[in-house]
Amino acid sequence: MPSKNIVAIGGGGFGRSLGSLEIEKYIVSLSNKKRPKICFIPTASGDSSLYKLNFYRAFSKLDCITSHIDFFSRTENLEEKVLTQDIIYVGGGNTKSMLAVWKEWNLHKILRNAYEKGIVMSGVSAGAICWFDKGITDSYAKELAIIDCLGIVEGIACPHFDEEKEREPYVNDVIQREIIESCICIEGNCALHIKNDFDYSSIDFGNGRNCFRVARENNILKKEDRVNIVEIGKYYGEKENNTPR
Repeated sequence: MPSKNIVAIGGGGFGRSLGSLEIEKYIVSLSNKKRPKICFIPTASGDSSLYKLNFYRAFSKLDCITSHIDFFSRTENLEEKVLTQDIIYVGGGNTKSMLAVWKEWNLHKILRNAYEKGIVMSGVSAGAICWFDKGITDSYAKELAIIDCLGIVEGIACPHFDEEKEREPYVNDVIQREIIESCICIEGNCALHIKNDFDYSSIDFGNGRNCFRVARENNILKKEDRVNIVEIGKYYGEKENNTPR
């Protein structure tokens, strides 16, 4: 049975900076390929041209075979495209709109098949929460909301937990009012690595960031943190791979 991996990034990565590319290196290493095929899905940003450019710049430095999927121009055969990749990377943006487009094109089912095949699933913000049962999103202009996601792994996830001031109060409120039982909260410059559905590790990019599970116990909110922390520098080492595509 193939190993299954999801890397859910709370914020940061190549969309903000093409610097050290630490989390990108980590994702590439999970493929166990010398030159993995990675496909970018920027649907949540409306297929942003600049976002795609930064993707190609970042992963070409890591000697990957890069490609992307567009939905707002002519769209290729999705099953053939997705299932021949080693890594999928989903970009940030409007989660609700992204999921609606995916459903129309049946991509949600194709991504589940890819995950079961052992293709590495990854993404940031909208691309982080989409893998869970539900996610906390800012897709709506005036307020945060809980929306249904792909349900590939269990739980409710919230990205940008330390980056956007409204996130933590919202999570605390919906737990206190028993709208949800708990929430997996991912800070910026941090990722949650889920291996084989249930093995959770918090991946620190090197900035002291973390993932938390916030839950209510005996009418008190509790934050469980620093479980199975992986310091990314120790995991990946200082090896640089700057071979151009």
